[in-house]
Amino acid sequence: MVGTDGIRTIVGVIGNVISLFLFLSPVPTLFKICKSKSVQEFKPYPYVATVLNCAMWIFYGLPVVHPDSILVVTINGVGLLIEIVYVLIFLTYSNWPKRKKILIALLVEVIFMAIVVFITMTFLHTTKARSTLVGLLCIVFNIIMYTSPLTVMRSVIKTKSVKFMPFYLSLANFCNGLVWLIYALLKFDPYITIPNGLGALSGAIQLILYATYYKTTNWDDDGPLESSEVQLSNRNIP
Repeated sequence: MVGTDGIRTIVGVIGNVISLFLFLSPVPTLFKICKSKSVQEFKPYPYVATVLNCAMWIFYGLPVVHPDSILVVTINGVGLLIEIVYVLIFLTYSNWPKRKKILIALLVEVIFMAIVVFITMTFLHTTKARSTLVGLLCIVFNIIMYTSPLTVMRSVIKTKSVKFMPFYLSLANFCNGLVWLIYALLKFDPYITIPNGLGALSGAIQLILYATYYKTTNWDDDGPLESSEVQLSNRNIP
């Protein structure tokens, strides 16, 4: 009979698979950039923000901070590598003013991460205390990242159109939040529970909006949103 730890591991592996799909969802956008050799109007900031988000979750999942969280480390380690590739593509095809902003943002993130690691490892001597500090920071960053899907959902309600809110991505966001929520509840972890509870709720609202406005959507009309903007939203992992 599979125990709680075994079930949690299975759920975590499923979460890794879904999260990987979400990390790879912007690939079509990056292909467009590489093909045209220009970033066009695509924004690098969600990718840059996700780099820090992944780094924070990797640190959180380390045994010296929060033991028994290896599946959090694995998916965010892979995600960090993917996001760095995305950022490098933006650096390659951006003009100097945009490239300068990206580099400054990355430098700020590196400095911030170094400060967090130094304070955590120097002044906090138990995994409980370390988990509390890093976990709270992870929650704050995840909540900040929810501003993007909120903007998209507001636009859907305003235009009564879901053309630029892909169904399968919304479904994946809901499943991702739900799976990681279950993972966190099996061995209660409030710092994973809170952001993923919000993630599941956000995904559910997106699905409800899709069902509500599907029939009123004019699929031939070019709206103000780029589909890529929606693809960058709500990538809360774990």
